[in-house]
Amino acid sequence: MVLDSTENTSVKELTSTHQIYEQVIRTSEDMHELGIRLAKQLKAGDLVILIGPLGAGKTTLTRGVGEGLGVEGNVSSPTFVIARTHKREGKAPLVHVDAYRLGSPSALDDLDIPFASSIALVEWGKGLTDDISEHWLEVEISRDTSGETEERQIKITGYGDRWAGVSI
Repeated sequence: MVLDSTENTSVKELTSTHQIYEQVIRTSEDMHELGIRLAKQLKAGDLVILIGPLGAGKTTLTRGVGEGLGVEGNVSSPTFVIARTHKREGKAPLVHVDAYRLGSPSALDDLDIPFASSIALVEWGKGLTDDISEHWLEVEISRDTSGETEERQIKITGYGDRWAGVSI
């Protein structure tokens, strides 16, 4: 009997990883600017998972992405509506999801988000988005909990061949 060594192995474990960015961000303006730079790398079908505690800067980063993509209107937190779609003239929309209150991948699926034709940024999405795409970005944001500074440590990792050779 031959055993399949990939049995019980997650997609993440089988996917190539690419370190894209790692740096300390000192201000909310710098976080916004990082979002603008990140936007230049995004296209329809891209999935970005935002990981970090409350107040880490996930929505600030997303506002920068929205500005960089040229979305219509303001990008605001989708906490109470769970998902907001920000249109772009003749281009893939930005879909901003706050998955904090979603309990399962099926709850995210119930939102009927057109991931393949959108640029999706999902706050609190780790563990809920595993079957959505073969390639995605994870943006991990940690902050100084002492209250002495507003610094955030940012690490952006790409999963899948889509992110090979990409830098921000």
